[in-house]
Amino acid sequence: MDKPLLTFGESELEIMKAVWKAKAALSASQIGEMVKERGWKRTTVATFLARLVEKGALKSEKIGKALHYTALVSAKEYRRAQVKMLLKNVFDGSAQALIASLFEEKSLTDKELQELQAILKDKEG
Repeated sequence: MDKPLLTFGESELEIMKAVWKAKAALSASQIGEMVKERGWKRTTVATFLARLVEKGALKSEKIGKALHYTALVSAKEYRRAQVKMLLKNVFDGSAQALIASLFEEKSLTDKELQELQAILKDKEG
């Protein structure tokens, strides 16, 4: 059975990216330091962390006097789920339509096109 689809707001995603990048349990203050350019107060970071724990995206455990957070969903799992949702909701399940829209928007560099061609060749063989 598939896990329920997790969705994150922009700020929650910023927190998740910090946790994914660290690849280790982090305290709230360490996470706050990683996202300091956002200018969030400590209480704001704590609120986002509590929401992410409630959603099942993060696990918290007390280490010493501080709570430490680890991801329960990987960045890869999240990306995969978001692409599935995008395909379903925007492109009626058509991966071809998604790829075509990338080509139409000319949002792929020559290097990215070459990498995609290599992926396709690999899948064929």
